[in-house]
Amino acid sequence: MAELAPDDERDLGSERLVTSSADDVERAAEAALRPRRLDEFVGQRVVREQLSLVLEAATSRGAPPDHVLLSGPPGLGKTTLAMIVAAELGSSLRVTSGPAIQHAGDLAAVLSSLEEGEVLFLDEIHRLARPAEELLYVAMEDFRVDVIVGKGAGASAIPLALPPFTVVGATTRAGLLPAPLRDRFGFTGHLDYYDATELEKVLHRSARLLDVPLATDAAAEIARRSRGTPRIANRLLRRVRDWAQVRGDGVLDLAAARAALEVYEVDPVGLDRLDRAVLEALCRRFGGGPVGLTTLAMTVGEEAETVETVAEPYLVREGYIARTPRGRVATPAAWQHLGLEPPADQAALFRA
Repeated sequence: MAELAPDDERDLGSERLVTSSADDVERAAEAALRPRRLDEFVGQRVVREQLSLVLEAATSRGAPPDHVLLSGPPGLGKTTLAMIVAAELGSSLRVTSGPAIQHAGDLAAVLSSLEEGEVLFLDEIHRLARPAEELLYVAMEDFRVDVIVGKGAGASAIPLALPPFTVVGATTRAGLLPAPLRDRFGFTGHLDYYDATELEKVLHRSARLLDVPLATDAAAEIARRSRGTPRIANRLLRRVRDWAQVRGDGVLDLAAARAALEVYEVDPVGLDRLDRAVLEALCRRFGGGPVGLTTLAMTVGEEAETVETVAEPYLVREGYIARTPRGRVATPAAWQHLGLEPPADQAALFRA
């Protein structure tokens, strides 16, 4: 494989169009496209139906529902569902996140200001500090917080009653949640990746809200390249819209979709520059592997953590890379995607 050019070495992992994470600017753009009610939410049929039952039952009883835990990869709609929970209950939503709660006092201040029936959304709940976790246990179960007054031997805890409220926690790593915290959620829903048909529905709905004409075949093309993630689908839709407005006739047809995504280097199966750089390195430089993560990362000019957390999950999920005790190995699908013939010893690894 040819050496990477200096510009390519800068940071293949930054500003990726197909990343499932989002910054503040992205979230602001997403806000206009979020569904407001469960019946507007596309996909996640099982979770949607289960959550609907929980909310309807609570509403009929006139009491807050059980605490809700939503898990799954980023970009699938956990934040949107938290907003929908509040909307369906006719309550206000208080939003914070695990990283923002550094001390138990930070969480106590938020909890003590909640009103009856309010929904508290805790994003990245697995990143709560341990003292805050322990405070949250009591608040979720007994609706109280213990305020510590004084210091040292003279310190005392004064219980402060809280009005009934609902916690909606979101996590991309449910396995990191301690069992005592996980057990306090009465409903747990896991969000899965979307199929292409569901993403097409998401795209057509977003196109209507953006007031742009989207052809059916263009929606199918964008959906195929969206890695099963609505956030990526909407991002690609906005980039295709930009291309159509600047270089096309304003219509989002198949030709515009393909031309725009070629400009942004998103290939027909949703791989971008970083993904292809990893596959090229594995196949061309290392003969398909096995190769260690650190060596692979150095070859593409990235940090090992970036390759492992940004590029590798999708490549493994789609069967382009296999992780073995000796290192990463390119599968036959990777060779085929690059238009290469795997060496005989590599092909033998994957024969039944």
